[in-house]
Amino acid sequence: MQAIEVHNTQPTFLAFIKTVLTALVFITSVAHAEYDRDAPMSKTSNGDIEIAYLSVGEVTAPPILIVMGLSASHRLWDPDLINGLLNGGYRVVLLDNRDTGESSKIQGRGKIWLWWQLLKWQVGLSVNSPYTLADMAADAVTVLDALDIEKAHVIGASMGGMIAQIIAVDYPQRTNSLISIMSTTGAPHLSPPGEQQSEGISDMNESSEEQAERLKNMGIFTSALPNQLTAIFNAGDRTEKVKQIAVPTLVLHGEDDQLLPIDHGQFTAENIKGSTFKVYEDMGHNMPKQIIPVMVRDMLAHLDALNER
Repeated sequence: MQAIEVHNTQPTFLAFIKTVLTALVFITSVAHAEYDRDAPMSKTSNGDIEIAYLSVGEVTAPPILIVMGLSASHRLWDPDLINGLLNGGYRVVLLDNRDTGESSKIQGRGKIWLWWQLLKWQVGLSVNSPYTLADMAADAVTVLDALDIEKAHVIGASMGGMIAQIIAVDYPQRTNSLISIMSTTGAPHLSPPGEQQSEGISDMNESSEEQAERLKNMGIFTSALPNQLTAIFNAGDRTEKVKQIAVPTLVLHGEDDQLLPIDHGQFTAENIKGSTFKVYEDMGHNMPKQIIPVMVRDMLAHLDALNER
């Protein structure tokens, strides 16, 4: 049975930004005392794919690998979250998923192709994708290899949570623990996204070049949407895979999440033996500023308890 906690964080969070993207955190491959989202990045290769990454904090500190969500580079992480983990005594390693930031861009099939794949997914047909979530998990492990990190705590949000779950299953020898934030197993019986959230994805896919450039400057790469969404569709229901997770796990979710409603987080926790499930009031599919200190506290409690074993 999972421990379930609900946090009241006061009703002051910014309205859901119309797109599916969230604010999280990041780092630099040269050790820095504090996180700087503009710090120069290093690169490593997974086959012919280059992955940009940052390492922040003391190299001798316990490492955390943190993975961003759909279409977003590491620049979307909130510095308060990263610095909170650094101040807690951890080293944080951030990366740009393929198709975002300074990592390799994969040729996409276009907007019409995406909606055709979406239609196939909705009627239960197999979906084509240029790469898979498992490929993206392998990208992240390549970063650990480049930094000579044998094992790390793995944190992921939304799509990044799906990737983090796959790392915990496919690379258990590289995973100390898992923190899955506002993510899902992809089980088909779970609540669908709300209308506003679906429209947000549609708007992002249809964004003009000017809008796309503006979002890119924020760390959001609309060009990644077709490839990464179809990778999620292609993964399908990962519940049986998630059941194999054996590392200590903390599952975090917003009570007001309309993109991946709360039952997605609850079901994820129910299928990971011994996991802890925590819910934040006044949090949707985002990470409001007032939530960050509470979330950092909960993350550090989870991580520190493991270090005391």
